[in-house]
Amino acid sequence: MESREPEILDVVGVGFGPSNLSLAVALEESPDPVTSAFFERQPSLGWHRGMLLPSARMQVSFLKDLATFRNPASNFSFISYLHDVGRLTRFVNNQDFFPTRREFHDYLEWAESKLMQPVTYNSEVTAIGPAPAAGPGAADRVRVTVRDAAGDSRQVDARNVVISTGLVPRMPVGLEPDEFVWHSSQFLHNFRRRNSGELKRVAVVGGGQSAAEIVRFLYDSLPDAKVSAIIPSYGYSIADDTPFANQVFDPGAVDSYYHGSQRSKDAVWHYHKNTNYSVVDDEVIRGLYERAYEEDFSKGDRLEFLNLARVVDVKRVGSETRITVHSLVSEESYDLDVDVLVCATGYDPMDPAEILGELDAYCVHDTQGRHRVGRDYRLVTTPELDCGIYLQGGTEHTHGLASSLLSNIAVRSGEIAHSIAARRSGAHEKGINE
Repeated sequence: MESREPEILDVVGVGFGPSNLSLAVALEESPDPVTSAFFERQPSLGWHRGMLLPSARMQVSFLKDLATFRNPASNFSFISYLHDVGRLTRFVNNQDFFPTRREFHDYLEWAESKLMQPVTYNSEVTAIGPAPAAGPGAADRVRVTVRDAAGDSRQVDARNVVISTGLVPRMPVGLEPDEFVWHSSQFLHNFRRRNSGELKRVAVVGGGQSAAEIVRFLYDSLPDAKVSAIIPSYGYSIADDTPFANQVFDPGAVDSYYHGSQRSKDAVWHYHKNTNYSVVDDEVIRGLYERAYEEDFSKGDRLEFLNLARVVDVKRVGSETRITVHSLVSEESYDLDVDVLVCATGYDPMDPAEILGELDAYCVHDTQGRHRVGRDYRLVTTPELDCGIYLQGGTEHTHGLASSLLSNIAVRSGEIAHSIAARRSGAHEKGINE
């Protein structure tokens, strides 16, 4: 069979969650025509499907959608979605800035369905490397190898690549997920596969929003089960979503963080980490406390909170899962037999080096081994590589708290789209990546 030269595109997107969906919208609305392709290894668009609990709400305003902060008149806004599906009036009457996660996920699917440029699903990017140079000088494009569900591979050349492979689920040290030990990212999938009547005792480890929501869901869904919440702190800590604290997620805060000193960066994390990390919304905390109070009043024992504790070991004993819990109060350990252990222990940022492969050798790193990233989210590269490699995530050290969150997604995607267009017109020669 005669081999064909790979097609050359302006942009290839690796991964297709909300971040690259927002980028696809920004590219489509851009006045500069851009050729693009997005590849996603999942069979369809999915955003934390394992945590789309019926009562779980968004922790950011519906206005922080895929497009509004970049383009308030966008046809891809959450408001446009509500109008299109006939729920705008009822949503307004609901008087709530925070839709459920299930509704927001439906909005994401709606936006994806409106794109002119289709996404290729069941397609995994297996390698990225410099494309063979057409002549002397720096490589100005990358070659992306994509494998489909049938195992067949093809190659695409691109002048820019945008990596958005998402967060990596984090388990407690020494624990691996299986049919009895679940990470919260797979909670609903695993829960639906089980006969709920067989779940008589379930433990949830973690002190953040997902942990608290899962405890609430299990307590409400399993009337005959005992639910044990294993919390590393004395209790759930409230998320600071007050107006002044929320300014840390403003688009302008990215500039302050990026251009600030290391001392100012450390201060932001020290003072404002409680806006998002290992914290729980007030409504969820109060709801759980009310349930615990009712249990105490009725002399029930279906809900218990093991505070200042952590799981140090898990093993199968007969038909049960035996977890060893270590108390930070008594410094003693004890065993707890459960049917299932749910680890709502968070996520690690994506590591770009894993997908970059040989391309990582062309990327500049700081003294701590982290990638240097330009203000436009483009990796700083050596002179031998002149194409654009952009990150949607994995930039907390350079761009701050909102790097992996929805809060700044529309503006970030707009900045990346603008940078790609500017580079194509030659503006990168004037130092746009400095």
